[in-house]
Formats: sequence, C-alpha cells, structure tokens
Amino acid sequence: MRITRVLSTALLVLGLAAAPAAADSTPSPSASGDAKAPTSAGTSFRTAVEVDQGQTATASASTGDYLYWSFPADTGQRPTVTAKVKLPEQHAGQRWQVDVYDGLRRRQACQYGAQTRTAAPGTASVELACVLRTVRAWSEPWADDPLPGTYYVRLTATGLKTSDLGLPVGAELRVDSKDIGGAAAVDGSLAEPLVPGVAVKSAQEEDDASAGAVLSSLEPDDGWTSGWWSDRWVWTGIGAVLAALAGIGGYTLTRGPGRPRQVPPGA
Repeated sequence: MRITRVLSTALLVLGLAAAPAAADSTPSPSASGDAKAPTSAGTSFRTAVEVDQGQTATASASTGDYLYWSFPADTGQRPTVTAKVKLPEQHAGQRWQVDVYDGLRRRQACQYGAQTRTAAPGTASVELACVLRTVRAWSEPWADDPLPGTYYVRLTATGLKTSDLGLPVGAELRVDSKDIGGAAAVDGSLAEPLVPGVAVKSAQEEDDASAGAVLSSLEPDDGWTSGWWSDRWVWTGIGAVLAALAGIGGYTLTRGPGRPRQVPPGA
C-alpha cells in the first residue's frame, strides 16, 4: 500500500512538471499579422526596414539594388528566412542570393535551404530560403554562433548583364522561427542582446532616462529572455524525482520484513 501511494505521488509530480515543458516545445507564435507589414526595403544595414517574425514584407525595386531588412531573434529560436522575387517578363539569366547577418554584422551560415538560385531567361519568379542555426544565449568570443539580437537580411542579384540592370522586380520576405527549447541551452548569457543602439539606450537610462534615438525598436513579444531559464531545468527536476523514487523503492524491496522475532530460551 505504501509503495502504491509513493508511485501515485510520483506520477502526479511528473504530470505537473511535464506541463511547462510541453508548452515550451511549441513553435513560437507570430508576433503580429500582416496588417502592419512593411512595403519597402532599406538599401544598407543602417536603413534596413524592421520586420517582425510572422510578417510578410514586400518591396518594389530595380534589378541590381541591394534590399535590406532586419528582424529580432531570441535565445532558443531557429529562424527560417524565405524570400520570393517576381521577375519581369523579359530578362536574361539572373542569380539571386539571400544573406543573413547577426547583430555584429557577421554573415551567418545556413544549415540548409536554397540560399542562392539562378533564374533562367523568362522565369517568372525565384524563391530562396535560409534556415539558420539555433540562437544561443552565450558563446565564446572567437566563435561564430548566432546570438540573441537583431538580424539583417540582404537580398540581391549577382552577375547581372547590362541589359537587365534597372528592370523592375517585386520582392517578398518572411521570417518564422521554431522554438528549440532546452536542447540548445547553454550556461551563461549576454549582458544585453545584440541590438543596434542598445548601448546608447542603456547609458541614457543610467543617466536620466532621457529620450533618444534608438536604431532598433523591435523585440520578441515576451521580451528578451535572460538566458538562464529553459525546459532543461524541468527535465533535471524530473530526473531528480525519479532518482529519489528509485532509492526509496530499492530500500523498500531490500530491507526485508524487519527484525526477527525473539524466541524465548528453552522454547
């Protein structure tokens, strides 16, 4: 009976502990719909147009232009950048490429996806994709790991012929993320996310909190995470509970019926 009560308590604890882990494993929701999605693109890192995750940004440009967007990515997210370029009816072969840079403007490699594609003459459109590595809360200074903060997307055509320069094109960009959770958790965190203007903002808050220009205003819906919490703590707690129950069960099974009954002398 005592063992049954212990097992029932363990199942209840496991059920309560597994609930937040299941919630953390769901993909991150869209920050906002396409109602306020931007309809233009920047021409450099400093003029990159901010796009929130879950939005589909559009832009009209000319072949040969460099198109820049920026978006926020937080710890534990694996961003996926997709781009579609609508080409003019008459054009020569064009090679389009999408590049992603982190807050330090380091070019980030794509895990997989068609980062570069060549559009044959007469092709109506070309689609590109780049799935980044999971954003880490902290990394060694010499490493090139993705870190939380602002990311930049550059879309452009390379190796153009003179006849194609200046032709009108339409571009679409969308960024979505999958929440990886504690599987990508590391010990440590950045003091501040790699967001343009965060140092200026922090200095102003320390002085008198006066208003000032901040180059990036986008951040995740629930704010930037501190980096110390992840569902890895949940599974660590579950492991500790299971280890304690195993010890109690082992002791219960091996201790025997107790002290032997004393037999009176001469019986």
